[in-house]
Amino acid sequence: MTTTAPRTPPLQDVRVLDLATLFAGPLAATMLGDFGADVIKIEHPRKPDPSRGHGPAKNGVGLWWKLLGRNKRTITLDLSTPGGRDTLLRLAATTDVVVENFRPGTLEKWGLGWPDLSAANDQLVLARVTGFGQYGPYARRPGFGTLAEAMSGFAAITGEPDGPPTLPPFGLADSIAALATAYAVMTALHARTTTGHGQVIDMAIIEPILSVLGPQPLWYDQLGYVQPRTGNRSRNNAPRNTYRTADGMWLAVSTSAQSIAERVMRLVGRPDLITEPWFAEGTTRAQHADVLDEAVGSWIARHTRDEAMAAFEKAEAAIAPVYDIRDVMADPQYQALDTVTEVPDPELGPLRMQNVLFRLSETPGAIRWAGRPHGADTDAVLTELGLTRAEIAALRSEGAL
Repeated sequence: MTTTAPRTPPLQDVRVLDLATLFAGPLAATMLGDFGADVIKIEHPRKPDPSRGHGPAKNGVGLWWKLLGRNKRTITLDLSTPGGRDTLLRLAATTDVVVENFRPGTLEKWGLGWPDLSAANDQLVLARVTGFGQYGPYARRPGFGTLAEAMSGFAAITGEPDGPPTLPPFGLADSIAALATAYAVMTALHARTTTGHGQVIDMAIIEPILSVLGPQPLWYDQLGYVQPRTGNRSRNNAPRNTYRTADGMWLAVSTSAQSIAERVMRLVGRPDLITEPWFAEGTTRAQHADVLDEAVGSWIARHTRDEAMAAFEKAEAAIAPVYDIRDVMADPQYQALDTVTEVPDPELGPLRMQNVLFRLSETPGAIRWAGRPHGADTDAVLTELGLTRAEIAALRSEGAL
């Protein structure tokens, strides 16, 4: 169980204000919190973060929020009110990073644009996460990860050749943008040690997913090549597919390395194919995927999953079972890594969720707590800021809290 860091976490001296919702911005803040940053989640007093209501709930408590809100203190603040604006600026003066995902111009409308925030704290880093970025013809459009998955070219290359473009059934573009945002924040914080002041991060969700799609722009620019949908196959190597076993399970085989491709063909009883001229390179193997899939698929179809796995492992060939979440939770490798860890929670009892993203040998991250109730830390955070009881009461009377 990973609930407290045994040593000093690397970001313990970093404070983050999380103003963002659904999902890239908040997930980036979660990643920073996992490694010790003091993340203060700011939610509207009467409109809690939408992730609290996304997906399944237990006893009326949203489970997605327990993951996304972990390691964050939660306060309520209506930024559109004078009291909310002034309180946010006071918080910003004590903060290293602000993460927001309002449409461009929204913070400026409230008197909380970059000139206002940097005047309060010239060392502040402002991460602005939007669908399309801060400028350009689409800047003010509503932007979500689904649109990025469509516009980036991801959906166009996903699915069977004779089927429709396929969107992922989870927040892929948002998650990639969250990783990119956390990376950008750390880059900006490091730059601050040299420049002495902060800066603005303009993160458009349509861009990071395009970056991970490989050299498609380069291919098109130089060759006019447009990557088609190939299902589970690859245009870069073969055999590469999912294959059904004798007991009705599915296995995934990869042969990105030439040596692995040769081992697979020997294992399935087709060493003759290795001597074919086209077998020497992945791209030409891919042109003969029908032959290779038949060889591998027919062999796997005669064996159970356990038999095929054992044979491939003995041959040092690359194979993996196609898991659903039940398999993930029971897998001994994930268990050894503590990839899904148990976290105590006062509302729901012990919870199992994904652990921190990576392991550091000297300054590890940790899950200190799961997502907390709406506004649970408002009074504590504002008291730390120096507000008196009377000032907090006045903000509540104004509707700012």
